[in-house]
Amino acid sequence: MRGSVVGDGMAMGEAVTGKGRELMSHIAEIIAVGTELLLGNIANTNAQELSQTLSALGINVYWHTVVGDNAGRLREAVERARRRADILITTGGLGPTYDDLTKQTVCRAFGRELVLRPAIAEQIRARYERNLRAPMPENNLRQAEFPADCIVFDNPVGTAPGCAFEEQGVHVLMLPGPPFEMRAMLEGGAVPYLRRLSGDVIVSRDIMTFGMGESRVEELLRDKMERMTNPTLATYAKPSEVRLRATAKAGSVEAAEAMLDPVVSDVRAALGDIVYGVDVKGLEYACVSALRGRGLTLATAESCTGGQIAARLTAIPGVSAAYRGGVVSYWTEMKAAVLGVPSEILDAHGAVSEPTARAMARGVCELTGAPVGVSVTGVAGPDRDERGVAVGTVYVGLATPEGTFCRALDLGQRRRDILQNLAGNHAFDLLRRWLSGLPLSL
Repeated sequence: MRGSVVGDGMAMGEAVTGKGRELMSHIAEIIAVGTELLLGNIANTNAQELSQTLSALGINVYWHTVVGDNAGRLREAVERARRRADILITTGGLGPTYDDLTKQTVCRAFGRELVLRPAIAEQIRARYERNLRAPMPENNLRQAEFPADCIVFDNPVGTAPGCAFEEQGVHVLMLPGPPFEMRAMLEGGAVPYLRRLSGDVIVSRDIMTFGMGESRVEELLRDKMERMTNPTLATYAKPSEVRLRATAKAGSVEAAEAMLDPVVSDVRAALGDIVYGVDVKGLEYACVSALRGRGLTLATAESCTGGQIAARLTAIPGVSAAYRGGVVSYWTEMKAAVLGVPSEILDAHGAVSEPTARAMARGVCELTGAPVGVSVTGVAGPDRDERGVAVGTVYVGLATPEGTFCRALDLGQRRRDILQNLAGNHAFDLLRRWLSGLPLSL
């Protein structure tokens, strides 16, 4: 993947300079309307999708607001938004019921009259009869009322059309709340409207790293990051790894990508082999790509991670070309009975030990016929194991045609799910280093 045309618009500032010209940015606020959002009954996925789309259009999103189905509070939110943004996008509240108040409230805030459009009413009526085999309820006529002199957005998958208008330098777009309806209208109506407002695009590239904390990564790159204006570079801590996002704004995707190439090269040079990929979804994706490239297959043997490594692998489409299967051997007896870990190793060293991790990796290779095997055994807590091994002690084994290897880890007293995720990432990192011919130690 060359680069993603999404980004954190606010990181670019209100105006940046690039290619010898000033690039003025629009500022947007997204207002999601719905009491169910405030109650936590549903997630506000519309705001995420809108932000990504707006950033790709070169429009900065500075605020997300969520307000319930209350005309007074919605009016306050709209009044505040129009004072600080020149693009205001609402989602939700376009239905036919008494609490669908978005159009009425927005029109009052901007001094616009609501006008019934008979042609739209007939379209809604026909959709009811055609798709629902039922007459249109009369309250659905509210969905055919629009601000005077607005542009109407068709809703190809629902009964609530949207609309857009400009008033006193503020562009207002009203979109439906159901995500599939919002997405269809965004692509078919809102994006063409917004594209006319911004001639710039924002392109981001994600530089993925594992093996160094966010503070240390930022320390190594701070001077460079502080000097940058366009492109920009920022760190984002993910569970057990660090992502660096390089973002450029330019008049075209090609120009933005050309600006990002030297940034990516500089980061690779500064951080070395902790960089495992650019625009890669995760360590497991990098490993599967490398396995395919070398024509190898993998098997997994897990204890403390409880099958999470296998789950991450099997979530990748087409992974069957590189992954044969795995074993979750949680009990010590299962390590011996299924994976063939010798009883003398278990008796002498215990289930959480380097010899056991090596034997588990070899055993799953023999069981599945895969040339490469990865194993994880450890103590995820909250208590020490029966031999008194401390929480956070983890051993990652790797069996290959060249021999077996092990990474011994002291991950500390962390939350159980964090320990499991971190142990899985270490397993993938050990594997990708061997596949790439890198040093196996961090």
